[in-house]
Amino acid sequence: MFHKIKRGVYMNKLKVIILAGGQGTRMKSKMPKVLHKVLDRAMIDYVIEASKEIKADDIMVIVGHQSAMVKSVLGSDLKYAYQKEQLGTGHAVMQAVDFIEDDENILILYGDTPLIKPQTLNKLIDIHTKEKNYATVISSFVDNPTGYGRIVRENGIFNKIVEQKDTTEEQAKIKEINTGVYIFNSKALKNSLNNLSNDNAQKEYYLTDTLEIIKNTGNKIGIMIASDNEEFLGVNSKSELAIANKIMRNRINKAHMDNGITIEDPDNTYIGKDVVIKEDTVILPGCIIEGKTTIGTDCIIGPNVRITSSSISDCVNITSSTILSSSVDSYTNIGPYAYLRPNSKIGKHVKIGDFVEIKNSSIDDGTKVSHLTYVGDSTVGKNVNFGCGTVTVNYDGKNKHRTIIEDDAFIGCNTNLIAPVNIGKNASTGAGSTITKDVPENSLAISRVKEQINKIDYNK
Repeated sequence: MFHKIKRGVYMNKLKVIILAGGQGTRMKSKMPKVLHKVLDRAMIDYVIEASKEIKADDIMVIVGHQSAMVKSVLGSDLKYAYQKEQLGTGHAVMQAVDFIEDDENILILYGDTPLIKPQTLNKLIDIHTKEKNYATVISSFVDNPTGYGRIVRENGIFNKIVEQKDTTEEQAKIKEINTGVYIFNSKALKNSLNNLSNDNAQKEYYLTDTLEIIKNTGNKIGIMIASDNEEFLGVNSKSELAIANKIMRNRINKAHMDNGITIEDPDNTYIGKDVVIKEDTVILPGCIIEGKTTIGTDCIIGPNVRITSSSISDCVNITSSTILSSSVDSYTNIGPYAYLRPNSKIGKHVKIGDFVEIKNSSIDDGTKVSHLTYVGDSTVGKNVNFGCGTVTVNYDGKNKHRTIIEDDAFIGCNTNLIAPVNIGKNASTGAGSTITKDVPENSLAISRVKEQINKIDYNK
């Protein structure tokens, strides 16, 4: 029955309901509002992650507009309820009535508030539990409360929440606003949902009215005043999405700098929440680092580098390049203008130079691919040298084939390697050759016309 959260406080079982059924018309987009990205993740992902970090026993997402798309992105490890009509926040929670059991605490969150912190939610849970409240709401004081529901107090104690369109002239002056984050005793929530009315300016069932209903039955309502109202920014438009991106970017960049990372221009550096970077690495301007990327110590990344879900070891330099779902080992130099496509594995002390593309290939230690070269579907050994303009010709129109280049091979400029082909250890190819057969160890392969022919006045 009881659930121990990491702070050591015992409380009833905790469930989270995330409201994510709105259409988000102000976003002016075919995509559901909650799937728009803050940095490299859908905004609702941050809300789900925060719910998991506070050790929620179960999570239900209320879906509505384009529910199939939302569910396909979020996956099957969550519970879902469907809100067919958008009749207000109270109506949305009504769809989860079978999810709400007795003797639980129910935390209500919104899928469009990606900046919410688990530390804040833990504090809310603590207050709710210690004060033995039947419901607790997070409030915040703002200079301009227009558009927000107002917290109305009586003798300093919670009285009710009044939505903007229903405020009197006096209530409209109140600067304490409702953030929309609540925790309820489950039985009290269920009973209040049964008594909700839509007798208001918008003809909607307001979840805020449940607090007044609970209070009027003689049960205690608590208020937690938030110290940082940025956490409760609801994203309803592309301009608000940009604000959320900036706040999240600054939050993440500061955490990395506090951990010993040098970020020369934080305003022009975009690092995803899941990225791990070790101390003494320098991030230069214009970098986008996202997904499950790890970067070692003493690296120099940038300027203008994009890295997605890749592993970068220690002492690596990457300049003006793109790396996708690949790995780069220590003391390697990448770029400028290199492109590592998925499943590329680059060894130690390797040079991948300008205008080089690597795809689904392994490049072993000490190899140099310095410029204007494509290596696809290949296994390349140690200390191989690629001349300018080399191409591994891996596709025959139907199937992909592999090229194998063994240790110490030398590939001459403008060589075409027609896969499948094997270049033996310490073998060489002559510049301008098209290699269609295996080259034995220690051999030189040349494939050219025997003699240059000049056709005089041909162009006339």
